Amino acid sequence: MARRTTSGKPGSETLPLGDAPAENITDIDVASEMESSFLEYAYSVIYSRALPDARDGLKPVQRRILYMMSDMGLRPDRGHVKSARVVGEVMGKLHPHGDAAIYDAMVRMAQDFSLRLPLIDGHGNFGSLDDGPAAPRYTEARMAASALALTDDLDEDVVDFVPNYDNQLMQPEVLPAAFPNLLVNGTTGIAVGMATNMAPHNLAEVVAAAQLVISNPEATLEEVMELVPGPDLPSGGRIVGLDGIRDAYRTGRGSFRTRATVAVEQLSARRTGLVVTEMPYMIGPEKVIEKIKDAVGAKKLQGVSDVVDLTDRNHGLRLVIELKNGFNPHAVLEQLYRFTPLEDSFGINNVALVDGQPQTLGLLDLLRVYTDHRLAVVRRRTAFRLAKRKDRLHLVEGLLVAIMDIDEVIQIIRTSDEAAVARERLMAVYDLSEVQANYILELRLRQLTKYSRIELEKEQDELRREIEELEAILGSDALLRELVSRELGDVAAKYGT
Repeated sequence: MARRTTSGKPGSETLPLGDAPAENITDIDVASEMESSFLEYAYSVIYSRALPDARDGLKPVQRRILYMMSDMGLRPDRGHVKSARVVGEVMGKLHPHGDAAIYDAMVRMAQDFSLRLPLIDGHGNFGSLDDGPAAPRYTEARMAASALALTDDLDEDVVDFVPNYDNQLMQPEVLPAAFPNLLVNGTTGIAVGMATNMAPHNLAEVVAAAQLVISNPEATLEEVMELVPGPDLPSGGRIVGLDGIRDAYRTGRGSFRTRATVAVEQLSARRTGLVVTEMPYMIGPEKVIEKIKDAVGAKKLQGVSDVVDLTDRNHGLRLVIELKNGFNPHAVLEQLYRFTPLEDSFGINNVALVDGQPQTLGLLDLLRVYTDHRLAVVRRRTAFRLAKRKDRLHLVEGLLVAIMDIDEVIQIIRTSDEAAVARERLMAVYDLSEVQANYILELRLRQLTKYSRIELEKEQDELRREIEELEAILGSDALLRELVSRELGDVAAKYGT
């Protein structure tokens, strides 16, 4: 009878287990096992979940959502589809994690109060500053026009593709990103031992700064800050002081304070009020109302008689704080800034992945990483287009040879026993390459009617002109930089506000 031992140590029992195979139990050091497992977990969170890539400004889940939506054809000119369908496609093909995490990332990319330039066009309840979104079975989505600028040219070998989690499909390692998404939309994330919190900026200002860095790689921070004086938050409000912003732009870390936009208005003949029309970033009116009531109840805040939220879709945010008679509105406002979220702080911590490593980046570093990426993308795209034009020119030249003597070409094909013989005879008689000969053999007779000599010669001249322009771009760093700068300007003019 076969027996199995447990640990093999003195005192361990030998148990009869029928014909079960022998089993060895290995002792391990708990401390080293915990260390190894924790490092693997930390590595996964840092590189695969929580931190964005400094080039396209996207976390893996965000990049996979946009790529899958592009692959599904959910362009801005197409209809919306159920969010649950997008989540299922992303989870099944690219992102083997929970559906809730995927949907949360998708929702944030559709919220105009979270992102300066939303990447997803949501239809339905995608939440507010005070309430969460509806379930994915109730909402619908498609790509926003701005998302096309991030995914365009993916079919032109502009970035490397890597296998998905089961090696069945390929996904882009990074998106081409025709605008500096990380600076424009900001990000937030908590990894293991590190976190990131980046503020949104104005697209036109950031593009102007990127164009400066492209034309003058030695540009200073002071020169860049003349174009990007500070963050541009989606919810509006006012930034108080620039010292913290300068620190963040210089070192990658700093903080600044934002205040709500408040106006003193005469609500009635005898009643004055404070009307709030813009809030600090990610602060909702319900949170402000709750804090005002708490401060009034604790007798920290005096002079407030009532708070009414008149926010609606047509007029936007409008929070009316009614004041008691005899109180100075500006004095009450200072108390509101002190005791409520009408004044809030934002801590900048620019941590992103650069060449696969987490780094803390200042404004100039972020711009240089992005512009280097964009230069590489446009260079690869230009090389791809050049190869395509050369291949087409090669075929057109073969067609021109054939169409000049089309009757003889047809006779050669008719008198050949098989395609291989016809190909060899065409190559010998007209000095064609194998590719040209195959292309001629695959043409249908009805296609020959549209291949007039004049049309082919016109296409030939056009191809040669395009090839010359593309070769000039690849051969001149100045022309390449000029092209990238011009394309950035076009994106800013199209999507900037």
